[in-house]
Amino acid sequence: MDVLLDNLDLYGPFFLTTIKLFLISGAASLVFGTFLAMLRVSPVPVFRAVGTVYVTVVRNTPLTLVFVFFVFAYPYLQIKTFEYFTYAVIALTVYTSAFICEVVRSGINTVPVGQAEAARALGLSFNQVLGQVVLPQAVRSVVPPLVSTLIALLKNTTIAAGFSVAEAGAIRQYLSERGENQLIGLLWVALGFIILVAILSVLQRALEKRWSVAR
Repeated sequence: MDVLLDNLDLYGPFFLTTIKLFLISGAASLVFGTFLAMLRVSPVPVFRAVGTVYVTVVRNTPLTLVFVFFVFAYPYLQIKTFEYFTYAVIALTVYTSAFICEVVRSGINTVPVGQAEAARALGLSFNQVLGQVVLPQAVRSVVPPLVSTLIALLKNTTIAAGFSVAEAGAIRQYLSERGENQLIGLLWVALGFIILVAILSVLQRALEKRWSVAR
């Protein structure tokens, strides 16, 4: 307990940064990932190709390389510079969106084709069919893999520590500078992530229970 209590000034702010990083990039990933899924099921071949290329390239690129590009290479483009935290959010969003896309697309494929055809027969446009008929059902059917992807995102936030972002993954380095027991310190970090993952798991079960009743 001494390691934790003597270094609350590290654990508190650093885990708060981790949570902020997770919430912002998670929300952005859900929006952008859903947009990519819409591209992948679009009737327009060009849109489908763009979505497919993006997902294929990003899913097969290590997250560390995505960070390297945005933190070190992107500034050389001289478009606009950001803080390291913002670069981390962008890198995590770009990477996680590809996985969210595939989860949402798999959910879209579970919705009976007849429902979309009936909606189109009523005169709804493609966007209306997708947004009002297909996506609400698709998201309900993919809650477990969706939450699993978000849990992976939460753990991936630790990579930001290697790119000058003061979050939970960087606690070990600061403990080392203070001469603290790093092993005990990392165990507390692990416990913190276990608690956060447990919260997400509880949220997953609650959503499954609520939406199963709604169906």
